[in-house]
Amino acid sequence: MSAVQTTPSKPDLRDPAEVMRLARLGSFHQSRLSFMRVLTRRMKRENWRFDRPEFEIDAKGVGYAVYSAHGPDRSYSLVAFAHDLPPEKRSDRVIAEAWDCTFTLFDGIPTSDDIARLSQNIPLQEAGRVSGSELSVSRANRSVRLWEHVVSCLAAGQQPDADQIKAVGYLMRTTAVYGSGKLGAADREMIAGRSEFSSPFQVEMLSVFLTRAFVRDLVQYMADQRATQSGTRAASLDAEIARSMGIGNSTGLGMAPFLLNHPVLFSNWVAARETALQRVRGVLQASATERAVFQDIFDRNRQSVGNWCSQHPVQIEKLAALQTDIDLIAAKIAADGLADQQPWDSLYRWGAEELTLEGQEWLVSLLLEP
Repeated sequence: MSAVQTTPSKPDLRDPAEVMRLARLGSFHQSRLSFMRVLTRRMKRENWRFDRPEFEIDAKGVGYAVYSAHGPDRSYSLVAFAHDLPPEKRSDRVIAEAWDCTFTLFDGIPTSDDIARLSQNIPLQEAGRVSGSELSVSRANRSVRLWEHVVSCLAAGQQPDADQIKAVGYLMRTTAVYGSGKLGAADREMIAGRSEFSSPFQVEMLSVFLTRAFVRDLVQYMADQRATQSGTRAASLDAEIARSMGIGNSTGLGMAPFLLNHPVLFSNWVAARETALQRVRGVLQASATERAVFQDIFDRNRQSVGNWCSQHPVQIEKLAALQTDIDLIAAKIAADGLADQQPWDSLYRWGAEELTLEGQEWLVSLLLEP
C-alpha cells in the first residue's frame, strides 16, 4: 500500500495568554514592523529628499536650525532650537523647565514669521503654545560625558574613543516627544488621511529621525568652533562612528498609560506581529537564496547584540542569557541547515523549548526579516 502524501498543517496563532504577558512583551525586539523601520522603508521606496535650509547657531551653541524632509506629495521640517543650559538645570524629569535642545515638526517649510513665533513657544514646551501647523513638540538633553568627549576629540583633530561611544550609544536623549494635539499641535485627525502618516507614530519617528541628523551636525559644529578658537582645524566625525549612534530615550514612561488607555490599538499591533509570524512559520520550504539571506541577517544581528551595553544588573543578566541563546541558535542552524519541510516553524518550535523568553522573541524578530 502506497504512503499517503499529506500537506503540513498551518501553524496556529500563538495563544494570547502566552503572548500578552509582561515578561514576554518586555522581551520583544525591533523588527520589520517597528514604527521607525516602516518610515525608513517608505523614505527609501519613495526617494525622499532631505536638506538643511537654515543653521543659525552661534559659537556658544545657541540658535536654531531647520531640517526639511521632502516626500512625493508634501514636505515637513524639524525646527530645532539649541540652548546654553547650565548644568544645574539639566534634568530628564518631566517637571524640568529647561533643556539642551527643543524641537517641533512643522507641516511644510516654515517662514521667518513662523520661526519667530516658534522661538517664543517651543523652548518653553508645556509653558508654551503651538498651532495646527505643528505636528509634534519634543525636547532633548545631552549625554554630558560623551558630548564633551566627542567635541574635545574632534577639536583636537582626533576621532572619539570607540569604547566610550559603544558604552553610551547616543549624544542626546529625548525626554519627551509629544504629538496628536499636545500643547495645541495638530490633532491626529488632521493628518490621518496622509499616506505617509497612516501607520502609527510616523510623525514622532520622523521628528526623531531628523533630530539625529541635527545632533550629528551640532556636535561637529561645536568641535569646529572650539578648534577655530585655538587656531587649529577639527577632524570630521567618522561616518561609521556617526552611523553607530542613535537618539537616546530617557524613560518612555508615557507609553504605560497610553497602552492601558488604548487596549484595542495595542492588541492590533501585537496581532499584526503574531499574524506575520504565523505566515512565516507556514512556509513549506526555504530556497537556498532565502537560507543565505537569513544567515546573513542572523550574522549581522548577532554582531549588533555583541555591541549592546548595560549597567543595570537585571539587564546585564538578560544580555548574557541572550548571548548564550544566540550561540545555541547558531549551532542549531549549522546542524539542520534549514533544509527541512517548514524550516521556519521547526526553528521556532525548537526555540520555544530551548531558549529564554529574550532569545525566543529575538528569534521571532529574525524570522520576520526575510
